[in-house]
Amino acid sequence: MTRSEQPQDGTPLLKLQNIEKSFGDVKVLKGVSVEVERGEIVAIIGGSGSGKSTLLRCVNLMEVPSAGRIEFQNFVAEFAEGRKNKISGEHLRQLRTQIGMVFQSYNLWPHKTVMENVMHAPMIVKGVSRRDAAEQAEQLLARIGLAERRNHYPSQLSGGQQQRVAIVRALAMQPKAMLFDEVTSALDPELVGEVLSLMAELANEGMTMLIVTHEIAFAREVSSRTLFFDQGVIAESGPSKELLRNPQSDRMRQFLSRVLHETY
Repeated sequence: MTRSEQPQDGTPLLKLQNIEKSFGDVKVLKGVSVEVERGEIVAIIGGSGSGKSTLLRCVNLMEVPSAGRIEFQNFVAEFAEGRKNKISGEHLRQLRTQIGMVFQSYNLWPHKTVMENVMHAPMIVKGVSRRDAAEQAEQLLARIGLAERRNHYPSQLSGGQQQRVAIVRALAMQPKAMLFDEVTSALDPELVGEVLSLMAELANEGMTMLIVTHEIAFAREVSSRTLFFDQGVIAESGPSKELLRNPQSDRMRQFLSRVLHETY
């Protein structure tokens, strides 16, 4: 089901083919196919239960697809209905060290300081020395203006600060791609901007990103392409600036009208 294959020049960084995911009798993803180029920023929008967050979780195998194929650099995995789709621990480690993920909830370890949160995975998963991990953590925290909070615990930070720490904790693994799942939805409105600014910086630096979001203005300005999910399929897709100003389907127009309180 999994094997190593060296990617050819010009191939997408990530390729999903006919991804399906069922929970019991409920099919949440119904044959989703997406290709993501290196350095591309793809926004994923849609209503609650449309399958967008499930797709992200399938990309790094937090949810194992019921069917389909995932290709990421030299990682290939195929899944089929009616078969035990299991991934070895080594293949999971290979994939997850290259794909960072940030969630709605910050998921910081409450008993570890900010520095310890950022240093932990590089040391444990990649075998980075404590000295090198600390040096990298200092640089990342300085980048987001939180170096002076290095010895604070998550409970001593604001929501926006915690989410920025969660992002740089993922960056500490030096991933090839980042997945963001509604990372601003739990924040107070005045804290959203500081998190979106950090994500915009990553986009400008060429980080490959898949972003599930309701921040339509951010998606329009930062992402190169937008996918609109509805009932487990990609109902509409296209360049973000064009698609989010001029949606073609009635369903997407209804969604944007509800989210933006504007008429399309």
